[in-house]
Parts: sequence; structure tokens; C-alpha cells
Amino acid sequence: MLSFLFPSLLALLTIAQPSAPDPTPRSRTFTFDYAATIPAQPAGTKAVDVWLPVPHDDKSQQIRDLKVTSPVPYDIQTGAYGNRILHLRATGAALQGFTVDMQLQATRREHLALALSGQRPPREAPDPNLKRWLAADSLVPLDPQIRLWALEVANKAKAKTDLEKARAVYEHVVSTVKYDKTGQGWGRGDIYYACDARRGNCTDFHAVFIGYCRALGIPARFSIGFPLPPERGAAEIKGYHCWAEFYTPETGWVPVDASEAAKNPARRNYFFGAHDENRLEFTRGRDLVLVPRQNNPALNYFIYPYAEADGKPLTDIKQEFRVQDIAKK
Repeated sequence: MLSFLFPSLLALLTIAQPSAPDPTPRSRTFTFDYAATIPAQPAGTKAVDVWLPVPHDDKSQQIRDLKVTSPVPYDIQTGAYGNRILHLRATGAALQGFTVDMQLQATRREHLALALSGQRPPREAPDPNLKRWLAADSLVPLDPQIRLWALEVANKAKAKTDLEKARAVYEHVVSTVKYDKTGQGWGRGDIYYACDARRGNCTDFHAVFIGYCRALGIPARFSIGFPLPPERGAAEIKGYHCWAEFYTPETGWVPVDASEAAKNPARRNYFFGAHDENRLEFTRGRDLVLVPRQNNPALNYFIYPYAEADGKPLTDIKQEFRVQDIAKK
């Protein structure tokens, strides 16, 4: 039987008292550089297809001055959930190896759920994918066992409204899952792995949060991008970060970052209802089909370069990500 733990009494007592975020959002403006190097291919290779995620505009970020440097012609199209996707097909001399470099300037603003501080949330355009955010992902099934666990968490907290239920799930995840990237199995966002091992990275934390919310009838969606170091300046970004949002008609979309709350307990209340400005979102959703469609199955998530040589996945792509803050004038 998989292990199943519940939040402490102290954590449960906080459910009815969500924190009130600072109504003045912080922001930062920076340049971001995303480079992917495709190695030389074996003789006989006919073509290499490459896909890169391209960050999008939304209410929390604006993208400007996008510049792509590539020896191969490319195009940028919009895929599922509004994700922007750069695609190119390399043939001939380019098969000896090449680099695609994407540079941009972005302003990222803190995303605050104003409804949690008693303010009226701004009117948002309806999400056309709302039903999708109630459905299962391949590694986040909505089977009877997941529904039972989610219901037990809500009942243990005596949660009645969707907001109370989402808070109960958040407190449960932060209280019972440890941020720990040792061993094998972590990082795939496999809800059963996370419920059994009770550890993992941001993908695993949010698999549980999103899966339990959906099991309780609360739409929840997954986003992935890159973390930015809190210190301003120049830095290399070593890996991705992901986060979540859930929806109620009363609050609109509420941002959540359970893994950051687990790593920084002092900000536990903050990350229920806020995403800080130290991030850049690239894509939304899981089980993604790219544009044009890749030859292989849907991607678990899409943040790193993806490529296929004659329809077979490439695994030796080199990648580099860098950020440089722009000082305020």
C-alpha cells in the first residue's frame, strides 16, 4: 500500500486564513538567451527537425525584441494552450552541426491573487481550455484511488468551498512531500511516484497538487519555464522550474508554488496566491503535441529543445540559458 500522510494540525489551522499578498506587484526586466546546439549527424541522415519553446505574453509577462539566430530557416507557430513553438528542418550541410540562439527582452511581474486579500479580481477572458484542466494527464490519472486520496485530504481539513479544498491540498502537499532530487524516479511529474516516495522536484509536487484539485472538480493547470536568481545581475540558468494555478469562479485563477513553499517555509503562505517575479514562463500544459507535429508521442512537458533525426528523437543536444537584468533608469 502506498504511504499516505496528512498535514499537521498547525497546517490545517492555516487553511481558513489565506495570506493577503502585497497589492503592489514587484517586477523585473531582463534579457534572456536560449541556445541549442545540434551535433553533427551520422552519414546517411536526411533531415533533423528541431523544436524550441518560445515564451509568450500574458498578464504577468511581456516579451519584446525577440531575435533568433540560425543558419537554417525557421518559423514560429502557436500550438495548444497558446504555446509558441519555433520549428526548423535542417538538411544538407547543416547536418554537420549547428546552433540556434534565441534572445529576447522580458518584463516579468509578480502574479498576485487579489481575491485572497479581499479585493475584486480583475475580469479575465474565459479560458477555452477549462475542461482540459479538469482532465487527466498521462502521468496524473484521475482514477478511483487518486479521487479517494484527494477526498480524504479535503474531508480531514473540513474544507467545504473550492478555495478551502485547494488550500487543504496545498497544505497537504507542502507538509508531506520533501524537495529531494536524489535517487531515481523524480522529475517526471508522476503522481503515483510522488505519493509513494513523498519526495521529488517541482514537477512532482505539482503533479500531486494538480491531480488532487482536478479529482475534487477544481480546474488546475501546469506551467513551466525557468527560475531567475533573486539577486539581480547576470547568471547562467541550470534548469527549469514549474508551477501551478487553480480556478474558482469567485477568485479566478490563483497562482500556487508548492515546491518553493517546501524549500522556504517562511514563504509558505505567500506561495498560496502568488508567483514571484523571479521566473519566466515558456509553456503551459502537459502531454504536448508540437507544431508541426512530432513523429514521436506527446511530450510530457516542453521546456528544453526537442529534435528528431529522420523521425527518431535526438538525446545529445547541448543547451545553455542565461539571464541579464536591465537596470532601471
